[in-house]
Amino acid sequence: MIEDFYNHGVYSLSRSEKDRLITGELVALTEHHRENCAAYAGMLKTLNYDADRVMHASDIPFIPVRLFKELELMSIPRESVFKTMTSSGTTNQAVSRIYVDRETAMMQQKVLIRILGDFLGKQRLPILVIDSPAVMKDRIQFSARGAAIIGLQVMAREMVFVLNEDMSLDEAALMRFLEKYGHTKFLIFGFTFMVWQHLYEAVQQNGRGYDLSAGWLMTGGGWKKLISDSVTQEEFRRRMTETFGIIHFLDHYGMVEQTGCIYAECECHHLHASIFSDVFVRRPDDFSLCGNGEAGILQTVSVLPHSYPGHSLLTEDRGIILGEDDCPCGRKGKYIQILGRIQSAELRGCSDTYAEMLK
Repeated sequence: MIEDFYNHGVYSLSRSEKDRLITGELVALTEHHRENCAAYAGMLKTLNYDADRVMHASDIPFIPVRLFKELELMSIPRESVFKTMTSSGTTNQAVSRIYVDRETAMMQQKVLIRILGDFLGKQRLPILVIDSPAVMKDRIQFSARGAAIIGLQVMAREMVFVLNEDMSLDEAALMRFLEKYGHTKFLIFGFTFMVWQHLYEAVQQNGRGYDLSAGWLMTGGGWKKLISDSVTQEEFRRRMTETFGIIHFLDHYGMVEQTGCIYAECECHHLHASIFSDVFVRRPDDFSLCGNGEAGILQTVSVLPHSYPGHSLLTEDRGIILGEDDCPCGRKGKYIQILGRIQSAELRGCSDTYAEMLK
């Protein structure tokens, strides 16, 4: 029962306590999706899944995250769909479609608030959004950007967008926000490449200065493009501090397929799994578990996907588990480093391996 998780702090459980709680919930979720999603039930049958053999969360079968781009996977009647979320992608790319009912949407929002509250406090904050309000126009179908913003709305004292529809900087809106909230704690939210391109580079071009030193900068995604331009995370933070005075950073790793369960960045620049999620790293040749410090493909599990079978996913990202229950920040649970997307050849190899497993 998800209510059991709400009785604990989001980073309060040691390995044994968390394993017991999350494994039991994932077993129940697997059975729920088997009973309510025919395609998922077929996958479990092919894999010869037996709940009695599950001793640990890593024993829960995973499905490749790309299946949500190829199949319509849901565990609810179509009339119960509250909103549909889509992953990021270019015009020619297939996108994941995630079908969410009201119950799942409420859980996602509640957990996101609890996770962020551990870093930002429980008070509502003014939020400066480095995006255009146009991203919110479709209230039924949300992109990854829209889903992230809608998740933050409930914790916003006021939410102000500072990009125009053509993605140019709305300097008047930015100035009004800073005049009203610039001397109090506030949150700045934006996808990393958008913060860099549409805020940092725009300000570099117009030569004006803005004091954002009271703000906490929450970013996510988009590092591939920045690193290709020789902008590392350390360089990104340095430039933000030099240009805007920002000293508080809250990067995160997450995906639309497991909305709500983000892996948030602590003061030590580690990305943490909360009690609502867990992460494993697997070798691409046989999907065996990697040890701490060994790079591999990330598998993420979450107790939140009730309306679709997204509770155990093999991602398309490479990463490392740096440690567990011993981060200097004091938060318990695993903490990880993201190394980037897996190569296309490696992705094809993984797909072939998975296909062999299904035979």
